[in-house]
Amino acid sequence: MNILMNFTLKAVAWILAAAVTFATLGPPTYRPHASDLGQNGEHAFAFVLVGLAFGLAYNRNRWMTAAISIVMIGLLELLQHWMPGRHARLSDLVVDALAACAGVIIAAALDWAFRRARRLAMRTS
Repeated sequence: MNILMNFTLKAVAWILAAAVTFATLGPPTYRPHASDLGQNGEHAFAFVLVGLAFGLAYNRNRWMTAAISIVMIGLLELLQHWMPGRHARLSDLVVDALAACAGVIIAAALDWAFRRARRLAMRTS
């Protein structure tokens, strides 16, 4: 069961990463818009989800997961220079990187809370 869960978490993380990559580098007309959130809100939401997924899937070294996320987000921003209709912005890089790191932190907090609850449940049993 644990192996299946780990595989599923990793698959979801990579599918989300692929979707965000397509939304970032693909034609602007195919990019989903949630107008109530605004551009920074859309970026933050997407990258919190990606950070959360990777933080849960790759939980052995979350510092490395966060660092690799920041590097990959920077690469996505740089690649936008060569994509028609796309604009690389430092503000997008900052929002995306902070949001991804927030997702990894949320994953760590959830992991900690679940482990603590499990330990408490075992003590009372």
